[in-house]
Amino acid sequence: MLPSGDAEGHGASVDIVDPDASPSRVPAEDDGSLLRRLSTTDNALSASSPSVHRSSSSSPPEGAQLDLTRQSIAASKVSSSRPTPRRSLADLPNEVLTHILSHLPPSSLTAITLVSRRFHTLVTTPHAWRIAFSRYFPGPYSLYKNQAAAASSDHLISDKRAFTRLTALASWRSEYILRTRLLRSLSRGKPAQPPSPGKHGSSRASGIQNGSPVTTYTSRLIYPVTHLDALFPTGATGKPPLFIHGAAEQGAATTSDPTTGKTGSWGLSGQQAFQHFADLFPGEAEYGLGSGDMVGLPNSMDVSQPYGMVYGEGCPRGRCYFIASGEQRGRFLSVSELESEPHLGIPAINVITTAISSVWIAKSPNVIKMTNGLVGILTGSSSGILTAYSLGTSPSHDRRFERGQVTAKWVLSPGVPIIAIAVDENFSAKRYSQRRIWAAVLNALGEVYYLTEIPVQPEVPAKPNAQQLERLAWKTGRSVRWELIEATRRVARPDPFNQQLVDGSYSPRSSSDSMGLNEDQIAAETREIEKFLAFKPKHFRKVCEGWDMQRQFKVDFAGDDLNGAGESVIILNCGVSEGQGASIRRFTRQKVRVERPLTSEPCSGVHGPKPTSSLFGGPSTPEPRSRASSHLSDNVSSVVNTEWRVSEFVFDGPKSIKLTASALDQSTYAQLTVSEDPLLGMSGASTASSPLSSPLPHMGSPSSVSEIPGQRARFLAAGTATGTVYVWDVRAPTSRTPDVINQVSPLRVIRTDSPQISCLALTSLYMVHGGNDGLVQAWDPLASSSRPIRTLNSRFSSRARRRLIQAEASLLGVGNNYFAAGAICLDPDPTVLRGMVSLGTHVRYWSYSSSAADEYKSSKRRVRRSQRGSNGSPEGQRFSSSGRGALRDYIADEQMELERQKIAEQKERERLRGRFGIDLLGPDATEEELIAYAQMLSEESYNNDELKRREGEGSVFASSVSSDTIAAQDSSFPPREFSSSSSPVLDTVEEELAPDIAEAIRLSLLDENPGSFDSPSPTNSIPIKYAKGAKINRRRSSNSYPATPCPVAESSTRQEEDDLEFAIQLSLAEEQSRKEAIAAQEEEFPALMPPSTPPHLSRMDKGKGKARAF
Repeated sequence: MLPSGDAEGHGASVDIVDPDASPSRVPAEDDGSLLRRLSTTDNALSASSPSVHRSSSSSPPEGAQLDLTRQSIAASKVSSSRPTPRRSLADLPNEVLTHILSHLPPSSLTAITLVSRRFHTLVTTPHAWRIAFSRYFPGPYSLYKNQAAAASSDHLISDKRAFTRLTALASWRSEYILRTRLLRSLSRGKPAQPPSPGKHGSSRASGIQNGSPVTTYTSRLIYPVTHLDALFPTGATGKPPLFIHGAAEQGAATTSDPTTGKTGSWGLSGQQAFQHFADLFPGEAEYGLGSGDMVGLPNSMDVSQPYGMVYGEGCPRGRCYFIASGEQRGRFLSVSELESEPHLGIPAINVITTAISSVWIAKSPNVIKMTNGLVGILTGSSSGILTAYSLGTSPSHDRRFERGQVTAKWVLSPGVPIIAIAVDENFSAKRYSQRRIWAAVLNALGEVYYLTEIPVQPEVPAKPNAQQLERLAWKTGRSVRWELIEATRRVARPDPFNQQLVDGSYSPRSSSDSMGLNEDQIAAETREIEKFLAFKPKHFRKVCEGWDMQRQFKVDFAGDDLNGAGESVIILNCGVSEGQGASIRRFTRQKVRVERPLTSEPCSGVHGPKPTSSLFGGPSTPEPRSRASSHLSDNVSSVVNTEWRVSEFVFDGPKSIKLTASALDQSTYAQLTVSEDPLLGMSGASTASSPLSSPLPHMGSPSSVSEIPGQRARFLAAGTATGTVYVWDVRAPTSRTPDVINQVSPLRVIRTDSPQISCLALTSLYMVHGGNDGLVQAWDPLASSSRPIRTLNSRFSSRARRRLIQAEASLLGVGNNYFAAGAICLDPDPTVLRGMVSLGTHVRYWSYSSSAADEYKSSKRRVRRSQRGSNGSPEGQRFSSSGRGALRDYIADEQMELERQKIAEQKERERLRGRFGIDLLGPDATEEELIAYAQMLSEESYNNDELKRREGEGSVFASSVSSDTIAAQDSSFPPREFSSSSSPVLDTVEEELAPDIAEAIRLSLLDENPGSFDSPSPTNSIPIKYAKGAKINRRRSSNSYPATPCPVAESSTRQEEDDLEFAIQLSLAEEQSRKEAIAAQEEEFPALMPPSTPPHLSRMDKGKGKARAF
């Protein structure tokens, strides 16, 4: 609100929106200017009133102040009644309007599109949502949040945030809405809906199925759990996730199903007694330090839920143990038993001094399939030898291997231990066609070796023995060559007097068949390798710099530079050694186009003219890139055209930092290359997109990485010994030249309440940290909140206190933290809020509901939201989600339970009323009255049955004696038809009488003529006349009694009398039949047919209709 500045106008102020004013954050130095503007506004308002001018020019007496006040009020009313010109939002430029709209929440920003067409155009553009996203998620701006210098021009930060998107075909709008909803769901902690049990599902439910989002159970291991791996089902399969947890100190692993909270028996039977360096050599320094005569380190482990566990002993004479997921007992992998064979490139290995320093096992079938089963397990030894083993026969390949069979061997850094191994779990044929890195190793001197080729095994002899398999492994290893990153080559210590026998920067390694060496050259190379294998750690510490076996190693295999390269290798120096500070360096591979030198010679006539697309030889126009085409060029990377750019991740804080944990974002879309990205190759080669979710052909797709929300970033987190977590973007821009080392600042600095960070895990949505005090919390790396989103485990819990007491009282607890968080595993799908953390020997699983995200992603109608805190249907009990109380709305729950009970009782009464008629005596009838009524009905039913039985016996006897009884016609006689009343002749009829009518007539005649057995009566000879149009029932019983033909009267008078009498008897029979039908309906149970009833009468109630009387 600013004054118009025109005092002669309308004498009022005009509302003008200042485009430069930001409604978000006002700097502290602008407070004075804001006060001056407000005072100017007050002065202008006071100057606009004429009465005020008069009062200011001359001071009136005290008696006249009341009149002046009234005049000023009247003048203000007149001035306020005048129309004051105001500027609406529609008059603002689009830039200012977009800036204003970015302050709205997602729901309001979506609803603003319905205001006008202009608002709809502004809101549907990515710019408005990008600004709103940057305002809600400050990201690196949070580092300067409380500093006044952040508002100056020296700290201008781009509104583009770096992150990994949550969905395949994401936009700024979907990222903003989905990310805010998922974070809100995580903070609320509503339990996820458990999957419905299958056909053979267990009826017992765990804590997850009982409505609790968190469950904690034991892993059945003795030592603390240090490794976790899970198999999370994708899609709506309904299958629960399966976990494997291993303890490196014990050398054992177990599996569990968190939905049932039970740990299986796998891994517990047949445990081996492993050797430990600290037990065999007490007092000896580990990691090659101290005297440096031997290499010793804690035993290494790696677990894989689908394939099992591999374990390596980090002491001299170390062995490697492997147990598959489908067997109960494991095996020790084979060790070298060959003598030196230099002409074959096989050096002599001293097994007595060799320890296993690193292990790796496949966690997906991609690598196994691409290598045709050759690489399933990799082990690195303290001698610098890398060995590959097979996992056995698998559907992923067609080769037949034994479990744990050695397949390939390489000598990469003789004498220097291999301390870390990284393999691309998403390796595919397309990545191999671009010769991307799929395996990398790190040694104790910081050297990194990588592999882009796939080893090929030669022909295997029939029934090979152990020696033949090992020779075959060395020969298979020579089919490929490991390359060294020159920027990581070992650095020799200064030797100005040339006192060292060998150059400290040189190291031999195994050659490949592609180098074309003869046997003499191979033998010389092998002897030189044997020489380096004999060196002890103290030699390399003396001639080289940077000996550190506690480095951490991360590789971003999905990094891309749009030329078939872009992988990043991150080496973390933890700073645990004395006089060595923590540092993080990134080495990024980039492909450089090699230009062919131009020759002065003219082109020979051999080369034909350049092909053209025109028939008349015109210039050819390049075709535009299709949606299915790749962003990559056709050239394949090699050592010649590859460069490595170096970057350093800075901490921007204290200098003395000790790193204790690190993690790389393992989300689904963080592990995709540019060619595999569904947003850049929509409906093309990407398998993550679908025709339903892909844009239409006329819609423009992002043409560059900068247009993708988040710019395809990937986070790296590192925890320190002081409880601080630093987050960087691994794919931050590199330096322009390979000679310059650029610096990358952290995107987020999180200061936790834990004294030390023991483990970390990352997804595209949130980061989880675990402390050595048992505190586990979830954080937003984009800094939407400075506080943790949710605390997954509290350090003040009773369970943590019990673990502390047990650790102090146990002999095994010496040196082992039984209440610290050991490992964290998260679902790679960031929209599914579930994961697991190990707390000593126990594991804690959580699964929170992400229904808000499901409602956004689905095109179905939105599900009606239940009451806050409800865990299921509205009929169930509502538990508090905040954890403050046990039950909420107890009275409402009791009322609902009583209502449901009333409905059940009403249904039961209706069933008894329809079945037994218990309400015939009224609602006030007692139990004695009901029993008496039932007894009366029973007696009445018994009397009726007895009467019918007697009548049935008499009718059978009468029908056997009397020949004048009316019965159904026999089927052996042709049907006959009676004539009309005027004709005495009886003809054939089309239909006989119904059985019930005929029986009723017969009984009526027997009652009226009891003496018909002796002499025939005139009434017995009355002819029966049927209605006109009646038809004969074709289905007659063969046992029916034949009808006796009646004599015909002579005179017409007698005929009329007979007809009249016959009609009266028919009427009486019909009335008797109607009464019997009514009595049968009133009975509770119909009487059974007497055994003497003829067969044709027993089927008389099976007709579909009733016979019509005539």
